[in-house]
Parts: sequence; structure tokens; C-alpha cells
Amino acid sequence: MPTQKRIDQTREIQERLSRCTIAVATDPTGLSVNVLNDLRRRLRERGIEYRVVKNTLTYLAADGAELPHLKDSVQGPTALAFGFEDPVQTAAAIDEYVRTTRVQLPIRGGILGQRALSAADVTSLATMPSREVLAGQLLGQLQAPVANLMTQLESPLQGLLGVLNGPVSNLANLLQQRTRQLEEGA
Repeated sequence: MPTQKRIDQTREIQERLSRCTIAVATDPTGLSVNVLNDLRRRLRERGIEYRVVKNTLTYLAADGAELPHLKDSVQGPTALAFGFEDPVQTAAAIDEYVRTTRVQLPIRGGILGQRALSAADVTSLATMPSREVLAGQLLGQLQAPVANLMTQLESPLQGLLGVLNGPVSNLANLLQQRTRQLEEGA
């Protein structure tokens, strides 16, 4: 018979799984309490929750949240990082922590929405540009054809302006020369 504490823990994990945009499963084996607390603090600053979980409770929560493929990533001692905003930011935050502190924190996999992620998927997600950078790149690519079209449309007009200005500037030069001649003759 499950205790009320375990029921509450399962409900908490299920609620987080339902709300999160990404959940990354890691293996915290060998990390000291100080390292885990530092990792939690740094991730919390970015809006990411990091929690060591019990496998059986996580299996029940995954079934309740209709994410059964999460079970493949939860093997042995497991901690889950729950990201509630940009999934790239969550993967990048874990990757950055591992690179800067050089701790051994193997990534087992995770979920992105309803899609299962392998460890390689999470790592490649960490190297992607942020949503803002991608939006800027897309906007630039959308504006490039319009800018090229404007250049092409302006080109004939500039040529016509050059043709029309040519005789006018020649006439102005002739009038200046004639004015000088008249001034010299007078």
C-alpha cells in the first residue's frame, strides 16, 4: 500500500512533467551534496528545476502524464531537470554547467513535448542558437528577397535619372562657359 508521501511525490513529478517543455534525465552518481546544491542554484536562476527522483515514482508519473517513453531514460540513480520555457536554454544550461565545472554528469536522455530525446539529441539541442537568435535569422532571410527586389526596381529608375540629368548638366556647363565668355569679352 503506497504511503501518502509517495502519492504526493508521484503527483508532484506528474505535475512537473505535464507543465514542462523539456525534461532532461541525468545520472547524479558521484556528485557531492555541495555540487548538487550548486547545480540546483544555477539552474534555478534560469527557471529550471533539478530534482533527484525515485524511478518507480517517476514511472508512475510518466504514465499519468502520458509520457511513457521517459521510462527509457530513467534507469538507475536519476535526476530530472524540468525546463518550463525555452527547451534550448535548459539543455544549454546543463551543458554549460558541465563544461565550466568539469563535473561528471552524464545525460541519459529526456523528453521534448511528446518526443523522446536521446543523450545525443539533448547535447545537439544545447548547441542550437536561442529562440531569439533563430527568429532574427529567419526575419533576415525573409527580408533579403524584398531588399533585393527593391534594389532591382530602383536600378532602372537610377539609370533613367542619370540619362535625364546628363543633358541638364551639359546645358548647365554650356551656360557657365558662355557666361565666362561674355564676361571676358565685356
